[in-house]
Amino acid sequence: MWKKIGVGVLLVLVVLGLWQRELVSYGWMQARGQLRILWNTKPVDEVLADKTYPDSLKQKIALIREIKRFAIDSLGLDKSGSYESFYDQQGKPILWVITAAEPYRLVARQWNFPILGTFSYKGFFEKDRADSTVAELKREGLDTRIGEVSAWSTLGFLNDPILSSFLDRPVGSLAELIIHELTHGTLFIKNSLEYNENLADFVGEYGALRFLAQKYGTSSPVYRDYLATKAFYERYDQHILRGTRTLDSLYRTFKPSTAVVVKDSLKWQTIRQIVVSSDTITDERSKDSIRLVKKRRLDKLNLPNNAYFIGYLTYRKQQNRFRQEFDTKFGGDFNRYLTYLKQTYPSL
Repeated sequence: MWKKIGVGVLLVLVVLGLWQRELVSYGWMQARGQLRILWNTKPVDEVLADKTYPDSLKQKIALIREIKRFAIDSLGLDKSGSYESFYDQQGKPILWVITAAEPYRLVARQWNFPILGTFSYKGFFEKDRADSTVAELKREGLDTRIGEVSAWSTLGFLNDPILSSFLDRPVGSLAELIIHELTHGTLFIKNSLEYNENLADFVGEYGALRFLAQKYGTSSPVYRDYLATKAFYERYDQHILRGTRTLDSLYRTFKPSTAVVVKDSLKWQTIRQIVVSSDTITDERSKDSIRLVKKRRLDKLNLPNNAYFIGYLTYRKQQNRFRQEFDTKFGGDFNRYLTYLKQTYPSL
């Protein structure tokens, strides 16, 4: 009897593997990449006790642990086993993410994953596989974008390590990153990528400001630099979001009879204007802050395409919604706001 059941289960798995061969192959690739990283991590306590590691690295690791404690104790994020191990990337990228969009509509390509739901991006631990996927999408006529990722969250399913690339970040950016990813492990809603990313951005920025104020004081250079960085990014984000609305309005004027050469001319003319006008965005950050935090200036020689603008719609479109709800409905009481979000939106 048990032999028959085993054979039946095996047959089902074989059929599923053939039916969803690409999904199974992708899942195996991602699992292998994740396991390779986890296999080569070191416990944080072991790193801190190892005399071969420099004090500067140990200080950043200790700071990450402090940020994590703050996120759990003061912000009320869920307890997590993440960031208790360390992975040395040896200066190499660790993950690549691709996005794609229709050429004359701001509509993203969607990928469906079991349990997690629908995503408008796809991650790869193998660069060759990412490049092959980009080539396939381009053959379909889609705008594409590929970028390196500095961090990711397994949403609490696994314990995420500290990556060596974290340690190059200034304190404010580091705090924002850790709190952002811990937010994903606390609240992640299926099939609501835009909501999840905007919420994690909001909590990351709010939490970073509170952490810096508590540790360094609101008059400290660290706090003032972070505020200046946020002010610059907010102006930049608003500029890009205005650009997406301009592009969307343009695309809506296109008719089926509009020639492709006309569409392309108007599209790239509009995008070029968005890029050129970004030079007017003011920046009060210190030189050290600009050096440490990658500056989001658009490249006039390599114009972004629709996939770039889709990224902003995914990550930044709902920022004001969270701020207004937090201030007006909850009077700036973050713990009450987080409790409300947990009770209102079922998480994975």
